[in-house]
Amino acid sequence: MSVDRRSFLNQSIAMGTMAAAASQVSRSFAAVAPQEPKPVASPGTTDGTTKPAKPYVPNRIAVSTYSFFTFRGGSKLTMPQCIDAAAELGFDGVELLLVQMEDTSDSFLQKLKRRAFVHGLDLCGMSTHQGFLRPDPDFRKKNVDDTIGFIETAYKLGIPTIRVNTGRWGTTKSFEELMNNKGIEPNLPDHTDEEGFKWVIDSLSQCLKRAEECGVVLGLENHWGLGRTAAGVLRIVNAINSPWLRVTMDTGNFFERHYEQLDSLAPEAVFVQAKTYYGGGIYYTIDIDYDRVAKICQNANYRGYISLEFEGKEDPWIAVPKSLAMLRAAFGKQQT
Repeated sequence: MSVDRRSFLNQSIAMGTMAAAASQVSRSFAAVAPQEPKPVASPGTTDGTTKPAKPYVPNRIAVSTYSFFTFRGGSKLTMPQCIDAAAELGFDGVELLLVQMEDTSDSFLQKLKRRAFVHGLDLCGMSTHQGFLRPDPDFRKKNVDDTIGFIETAYKLGIPTIRVNTGRWGTTKSFEELMNNKGIEPNLPDHTDEEGFKWVIDSLSQCLKRAEECGVVLGLENHWGLGRTAAGVLRIVNAINSPWLRVTMDTGNFFERHYEQLDSLAPEAVFVQAKTYYGGGIYYTIDIDYDRVAKICQNANYRGYISLEFEGKEDPWIAVPKSLAMLRAAFGKQQT
C-alpha cells in the first residue's frame, strides 16, 4: 500500500508540474500570438468592411436568322443552316424569324431545338408578325389567335420571349415608301390613333393568359404603326401593366431623338435587337454608336441578349462576323 501511495503521490506531483508548465506556455503564447486580423480591403474598395464591387458580366450576343438573308434575290439559308452558321461564327444564341420557318411541325421544331443544343446555342428569341390596327374585329381576332399560336410555338422550342408588333395602318403599300417617310403613314379614313391604341391594348391583353401559362414574355417592339415611337410603345405596355408584356428594343427603328428614345425604352426591355448596315443599308442607314447604346443598356441594368440584325448590302459572311466583333467590343466592357 505504501508503495502504491508513494507512486500516486509521485504521479500527482508530476502531473501538477506538467500542468503548471503548460499554463506558463499558454500564457507566453498568448502574449506573443497575433491578434484577430483586420479585414483586408478587396480590390476596388476603400476599407476591409466594404463589399467589393460586383464584376461586370458582358451581355451575350445572339444573331437573328434575318441576318443571313442575302437581300439581293439570292438563296437564303434554311433555319437549320442559320443555326449551324451561328455556331460556326461564334455567337451565343439564335433569334428565329418566324416567317423564315419552312416548317412548324412538332417534329421539325424539336429537331431545331436539338440542333441548337448540340451546338451549345440558346434559342433565345423569336420575331413574329401581327397587326391590330383595323376596325374589323374579325381581323383583330385572327391576329390574336395567330399570336397565341406563336406563343405556343415558342414554348415548344423553349424560347422565353417573342417580338410582337402593333401592326400598321396599311395605307402605305410599299415598305420602301414607308421608310422614305420615316415610318409615318396616314391613318385609315375616319379612324384615330386613340381607337388604334384601344384595339392594340385589347388584343394584346387577350394573349397574356396563354403567355403566362407558357412562360413566354411578349416584347412589344418599336416597329412602325403605333410602336413607331418610344412613347407609343410605353403607352401600351404601361396600360396593360403585366410582367408578360415588356419591350423588344430595336436600335435601328428610330429616325429622330434616337438615343433619347432608346434610353426611354431600355428599363422595360427584355430583348435588344442591334442593327448594323455594313455596305450601306437596304432601306436606310443609321450611324449607331454602340458604345453609347451599351451604356444606355448598362444604366438600365439590362442583362439580356443583344441580337444582331444585319441589314446591309455587304456579303453577310463578311459583315456578320464584323458585326459580332463590334458588338462584343461594345457590350463586353463596362462603359463609363
